Amino acid sequence: MITLQAITKRVGGRTLFEDVTVTFNEGCRYGLTGPNGSGKSTLLKIVMGVEPSTSGTVALPRKVGFLKQQIEEFANYSVLDTVVMGNNRLWNAMQEQNRLYEQEMTDEIGMRLGELEEVIAEEDGYSAESDAAVLLTGMGLPEDLHTKKMSEIPTDRQFRVMLCQALFGHPQALLLDEPTNHLDLESISWLEGFLRNYTGTLVVVSHDRHFLNAITTHIADIDYETVIIYPGNYDAMLVTKTAVRSRAEDENKAKEKKISQLKEFVAKFGAGTRASQVQSRVREIQRLQPLDLKKSNIQRPYIRFSAPEKQSGQVVAKIDSLNKAYGDNRVIRNFSLEIHRGDKIAVIGNNGRGKTTLLKMLAGALAQDGGSIAFGHQVETAYFPQNHEEIIDKKSPMSAFDWLKERCKTMYDQDVRGALGKMLFSGDDAFKPIRALSGGETARLILASFFLSSPNFLVFDEPNNHLDLEAVSALAWGLEDFKGTAIVAAHDRDLINGFATKIIAIEEEGIQIYQGPLEEYLETRKNVKK
Repeated sequence: MITLQAITKRVGGRTLFEDVTVTFNEGCRYGLTGPNGSGKSTLLKIVMGVEPSTSGTVALPRKVGFLKQQIEEFANYSVLDTVVMGNNRLWNAMQEQNRLYEQEMTDEIGMRLGELEEVIAEEDGYSAESDAAVLLTGMGLPEDLHTKKMSEIPTDRQFRVMLCQALFGHPQALLLDEPTNHLDLESISWLEGFLRNYTGTLVVVSHDRHFLNAITTHIADIDYETVIIYPGNYDAMLVTKTAVRSRAEDENKAKEKKISQLKEFVAKFGAGTRASQVQSRVREIQRLQPLDLKKSNIQRPYIRFSAPEKQSGQVVAKIDSLNKAYGDNRVIRNFSLEIHRGDKIAVIGNNGRGKTTLLKMLAGALAQDGGSIAFGHQVETAYFPQNHEEIIDKKSPMSAFDWLKERCKTMYDQDVRGALGKMLFSGDDAFKPIRALSGGETARLILASFFLSSPNFLVFDEPNNHLDLEAVSALAWGLEDFKGTAIVAAHDRDLINGFATKIIAIEEEGIQIYQGPLEEYLETRKNVKK
């Protein structure tokens, strides 16, 4: 059980949440939701004592697993040791035991070693390495990586190790901030199963709607400067929250109408002989004052790509015997495909298998080693890279408005402001410097540039990585509604299910092309494995 008592957090002149008192119960799995900037990660840090609250207290169980983001602290530790460090009591006991074994034995050291043996036994220390290996394998890290140093494995795999660290040692509570960020579909499915069987207290932040719907029993929503607990998963919360807000707004409108009628009576008879009736109306007006409804922080961007000014040919791109290798690692081997006008393609596959490589070659940002890519008539491509800095200088003092105006020089200022407004850059936010933008704001700015350029071929590499749940839903609708052709690499099943009618799956045995939605493809894969 985790209990927050009268927690308040202010950042500058802004209040994230005020006087929050809430309990996260054992056996329940809570999704912590709210748009970018609402304070989700901040609240988790307050719970763990990593960041102070402005006021209030937190009560925690003895053993809490927390997903750390500072992978550089573990650079010189082995992968297995890094996972075992998730149980501080066990790790400290094992380290002290090793130090004492290097010293000359005395009665005092012998007594201490006995105490340490008890601690290690209580914490299941003798099965620690095998337990850690099970977690690592489930996260898709093969056994040959388990003894390597963290600095010797790819960054995305280091984050998977940190997730295993949080899960290790049977913690009584788990706090996970964006645990699916560096996972492929297979690892996400494994994690869903693990968390559904978890019996402690779980609080998770995620922008993956499918993941939240699959694992949560409750939603803790940060809004109206507080935390409101809703039973059920994310979709159930949206229905309830919308209904509650709508009911409160309807009640206010009814009160305002009644007050208007009463005020007319008071104005008409206030100076007459019906004083007692007037006074009763005045008292009723006071009683009926509408509730002061705080503004909700839920905002959904309006993502609609303009109909292309130029229609491409029927064949948008013809890929013939494409090859690409990095040293001895051949990630794309003799791949051929025709992309037709109107195709909505999702590219899926485990990390490191070539999704980004394929899209970079399609976007002209990377040369192939062999084969060819021939584009059809009047194809105009818009490329959204996974690394935003490939097209936007994150250190630039230039404002969001000036950057967009520079990319779309023929557009009027009001068109630029309109595109920014659709992506939630209202008022002075349009003139924020690029260097001050969050990852989500940068993603929305890049998307806004495509509203104005009217491409007919979208090549998007993990566009949802920094977007909140509402923005990902809006992006799925925008892609489905787009009148051109789109190919998108993503791990977010809600996004893929929202737009894709064809799947390119980069599997261990080669690249598979499936005509149909993601769920159908995954079902065929299950049947093949049986």
